[in-house]
Amino acid sequence: MSVIENSRSQLGDFLRSRREKLQPQDVGLTDGRRRRTAGLRREEVAELAGISVDWYVRLEQGRSVNPSISTINALARALKLSKVEHLHIKNLTRSGERRGFQPESIPHSLQRMIDAMKQPAYVTGQRWDLLGWNKAANDLFAFDQLAGDERNTLISMLTRPSARKLFGAAWADQAKRLVAEFRATHDLWADDPAFRDLLQRVRKGCPEFSVWWKTHDIRRTAAGIKRLHHPKKGVLSFEHASFQSNDDPSLRVVIYTLIRPRRPNT
Repeated sequence: MSVIENSRSQLGDFLRSRREKLQPQDVGLTDGRRRRTAGLRREEVAELAGISVDWYVRLEQGRSVNPSISTINALARALKLSKVEHLHIKNLTRSGERRGFQPESIPHSLQRMIDAMKQPAYVTGQRWDLLGWNKAANDLFAFDQLAGDERNTLISMLTRPSARKLFGAAWADQAKRLVAEFRATHDLWADDPAFRDLLQRVRKGCPEFSVWWKTHDIRRTAAGIKRLHHPKKGVLSFEHASFQSNDDPSLRVVIYTLIRPRRPNT
């Protein structure tokens, strides 16, 4: 399957997943008839988007059609997509060929920069492989305990028992969010052997993964706060944010900043 064919297949799967999540009342339709399956019918989506049923069916089937920007926008409105989901289908319909995935490496200058930081910091690539980290990040996440082929944030978070302990009761919510963030990247590379191998390993090592993956949720990577239960340092709260490298946009720098408890007024 070519890159273009794969993108069409992922687009069809995503459109179907959004259609099946909507109910007639969500889009102002009234239908007293009992439905065999949940969600809107294909013809209802086509009517809401102002396109032919045949054209929409071809899109869901991943067949050789190239929707215009106006059609993409109409589908986004009809399916009530979020801004992140709207951007996702735009990315999937880009027709440019892409080379196969090639593992990245961290430039020495970038490694030196994070080494100089007191805050935990690490660098990931397009497949979310862990390319480099500093001592503070290792003290927090024990990345050096991962074998070379396991140095990936998805594998680290979803398959390591230590990650479940580190995130405590919040692990499931944080892991599910991570899966939705990764999904936006994966769908652009779904037919690449490196990404297929990653999914197979995560699916094997995380019982919850298949259920989360099936929902086809898409989220953007965003800053936030994480509460960690460190085995030696106790409960710690961090603000985290990520930044793209100007030299290589496929590289992302993730930085954690400790939130220190406020001292009571005296």
